[in-house]
Amino acid sequence: MRVVVQRGGRRGRRAGLAGVLWGAAELAVTVGVVVLLLVVHLVWWTNRQALAGAHEEVRELERRWTAPADPDPDPEPEAEAGAGAGAGVGPDADAGAGAGVGASAEPLPSGAAPGSASRTPPPAKESAYGVLRIPRLGVVVPVAQGVDKRTVLDKGYAGHYPGTAQPGAQGNFALAGHRNTHGEPFRYINRLRAGDELIVDVRGRRYTYVVGRTLAETSERDAGVIAPVPRSTVRPEYGYDEPGAYITLTTCTPEYTSRYRLVVWGTLKK
Repeated sequence: MRVVVQRGGRRGRRAGLAGVLWGAAELAVTVGVVVLLLVVHLVWWTNRQALAGAHEEVRELERRWTAPADPDPDPEPEAEAGAGAGAGVGPDADAGAGAGVGASAEPLPSGAAPGSASRTPPPAKESAYGVLRIPRLGVVVPVAQGVDKRTVLDKGYAGHYPGTAQPGAQGNFALAGHRNTHGEPFRYINRLRAGDELIVDVRGRRYTYVVGRTLAETSERDAGVIAPVPRSTVRPEYGYDEPGAYITLTTCTPEYTSRYRLVVWGTLKK
C-alpha cells in the first residue's frame, strides 16, 4: 500500500507568517498616514486657520475704530478710578496650558510686579483690543488680554501678560506669541535688530516702540524679562536699569520646542 505524505504543513506555516507580516505592514502604513495627517494638521492647517482668523480680527477692529460712535442716551455712571485694572502677575495669573506637539509660545511664569497705570483702560480678558505691527517682518497681529493658549495664543494673537503695563504707559507692555503653528506671529522675531519699529494701535492711538535689545535664550522661568524695568534674572547682563516705557516680545526657542524663551525688548519712541 502506498503511503501519501502531505507536505502542506510547512507551506501553511509560511503562508500564515506572510499574512502576519502583511498585516503588520498595513498597520505600519496606516499609523504612518495618521501621524502624517496629524503633523499636517498641526503645522499647516492650524497655521492657515489661525492666520485667517487673526487677519479677520484685525479688519474687524479697524472697522470698529473707524465707525462713527453711537450716542449713549443713558450713559452708565463712571467707574471709580483704577477699577477693572489688570490682575497682578502671581501664581493665579493666566499663564496658559502646558506645551503640546509643536507648541512654541508658552508664556513666561508669573512673578513680575505690575506696571504703572496705563494711558488706556484695561481691556476685557481674552478679548482683542489692539493691533501689533512689525514692519520689518510684515507682521500684523491682534493683541488680546491674557496669555491663555486655547483662548488667545492658539488663535494667532499676541497675548498681553496680565499685570504688565498697557500700551504707551510707563512700565513694561509685555506680549507672548507662538513661534511655530497657530499663525506663528513671532516666528521670525529673532531677525529684529536695534532700531526696528514695533507699532501698537489701540482705538485711534498709535504707540511706536524702537527695538533696543534681544536676549536670544533664557529659561522659561525667567520672569525678570517682563518686569516693569525688564532685566533677566537668569542672565542679568541683559536688560535695563532705569524706569521707562518698554515693550517685550517673548516666544519659544529653538523652533518647534518650548525649552527656552527668546526675548526682544523695545522702548517707546518719544
